Amino acid sequence: MGTAVGGERAVPRYVQIADEIVQQIRAGVLKPGDMVPSESELVDRYGVSGGTIRKAMAEVRASGLVETRHGKGSIVKDRPPVRHRSSDRFRRSHRRGGKAAYLAESAQSGATAKVSVLFIGPMEAPEDAARRLGVDVGAQVLARRRLYFRNGTPVETATSYLPWDVVKEIPELFAENPGGGGIYARLEDQGHEFAEFVETLQARPASKAEASELALSPGSAVVHLVREARTTEGRVVEVCDTLMAADQFVFEYRIPAVD
Repeated sequence: MGTAVGGERAVPRYVQIADEIVQQIRAGVLKPGDMVPSESELVDRYGVSGGTIRKAMAEVRASGLVETRHGKGSIVKDRPPVRHRSSDRFRRSHRRGGKAAYLAESAQSGATAKVSVLFIGPMEAPEDAARRLGVDVGAQVLARRRLYFRNGTPVETATSYLPWDVVKEIPELFAENPGGGGIYARLEDQGHEFAEFVETLQARPASKAEASELALSPGSAVVHLVREARTTEGRVVEVCDTLMAADQFVFEYRIPAVD
């Protein structure tokens, strides 16, 4: 417990140590790829117990700036700069220009984007996606699962679920590359005009498998986002279940001030 000083609680020593290490990383004293000093080195440097250093390193890992490799210790991450994820990403003008949302957003931030398709095919609708799509649980839907990279680093996974009666007559949606503008452009080509996109977000720690897929340290923060693509007829024609490395995204939204 911290000691009250001048009516305020003193900052715990492990927090002070963690803050100092984080500042060294952000200032470039510890560069991407550098090893963070070992526990014994930090014990000697700061004159504290191993338990205090372990608590400090837990705080440093929580910052998302380092990753721990078994048998090697903690290494400063070589992660690209944070990029914005904004309400502009679904503008129809992007699709008309032949760019899907992720590629359009990456281009605006000056990043090199890559999309790796992991799976495309029919599957039974999971409960949450079925509810949002208005179909029975287990009904056949088309699933498209992708892994997104930015400057060579995995930053996001996404699985789209689309109603079978909508997609069965759109062969491009079964292809790895659905064409310019992505799947939303192909849906609009077939008369499914979009009215809005509704997103629900939740921050949480990554599971072991999720951390591995996104090259994160165990327990790193992720953002779980689920998006519904709704047409002017009021139908949800896609549910996109997305998991993002939290340190890679700043969310920016425009909210109209209307009655």
